[in-house]
Amino acid sequence: MINTLDIEINKASESRLSQVDFDNLPFGKVFADHMLVAKYEDGAWSRASIQPYGDISLSPASSMIHYGQSIFEGLKAFKNENNDVLIFRPEENWKRMNASAIRMCMPEIPKDIFLEGLRQLIDLDRNWVPNNSESALYIRPFLFATDALLGVRPSDTYMFMIITAPVGPYYMKPLHLKIETEYTRAAMGGVGSAKAAGNYGAAMYPAMMAQKEGIDQLIWTDAKEHKYLEEAGTMNMMVVINDTLITPPLKSTILPGITRKSFLELTKEAGFKVEERSITADEVISAVGTGELKELFGVGTAATTAQVEKLTFEGKSYDLPSSEHRVISNQIGQKLLRIKKGIDPDTHEWNMTV
Repeated sequence: MINTLDIEINKASESRLSQVDFDNLPFGKVFADHMLVAKYEDGAWSRASIQPYGDISLSPASSMIHYGQSIFEGLKAFKNENNDVLIFRPEENWKRMNASAIRMCMPEIPKDIFLEGLRQLIDLDRNWVPNNSESALYIRPFLFATDALLGVRPSDTYMFMIITAPVGPYYMKPLHLKIETEYTRAAMGGVGSAKAAGNYGAAMYPAMMAQKEGIDQLIWTDAKEHKYLEEAGTMNMMVVINDTLITPPLKSTILPGITRKSFLELTKEAGFKVEERSITADEVISAVGTGELKELFGVGTAATTAQVEKLTFEGKSYDLPSSEHRVISNQIGQKLLRIKKGIDPDTHEWNMTV
């Protein structure tokens, strides 16, 4: 049960809703009218407030800028046929955000600020949730350090915010991925399992180099041997060899995806074989050659279920089976989407209704 939180609400004087073309939504460029803000100082969280979306003021000495204490989350909201708004598994995002906060030496966010603050923010901006079947309201909670101090130590003050954006699909077509064997996203014992902003900044250069070659994203490999598949830039990876779905096991180098967790639950319930185990690039390429590789895809909040139809490894590219006839990714991906949208029964009670 979510406790009611006394949130100060300052409504925007005029909505920007009429300016939005909901039939042509770019990802992450259009933002709803309001945002949630809560501050942490003197060892305690302040009363949260909902304010008109807008710029914030920061000191140029803010420790987040200089020392990288910044974490975030991503989740989505959909509308069902009754015009209710459904937010998919927000408590899991709250738990993961606090796990990231602990790893980054930041204060944990109280459950009521995260969940009740989220509920009231979405309720206020419910008309920003798209009705288009290909779209959703993307929700971005984030926490960052605000001490105005040049000194390498954890900040004493922080700001927690939630902003929202109506979005279309992140990927518009099946992907061409490259198995990366030179650059490293994360090493054992590092912060790869935290959703820390710096993880994404460090990955941009090799991803940009690959994009110049016509490659959409990278599949990262382990830092020690560059042998084992880990995750891609925006999603957890899954491989189907023969009749078995295989995905790398969670460890300190892999983000514990909520879509990943949900997808695996549904896959097992549907009676498919599932293995959470280490898988090498060589095993994948070998399975391509023998025809045993049936599916390669990624899963994530933004990416949803993203099909991979071309794979590059050590300078050679391989065409994969057409995504049109894939069994597990299509069946389970559609099942998961129907639950999120309230079309199929939510037997797991994953959705929070607003």
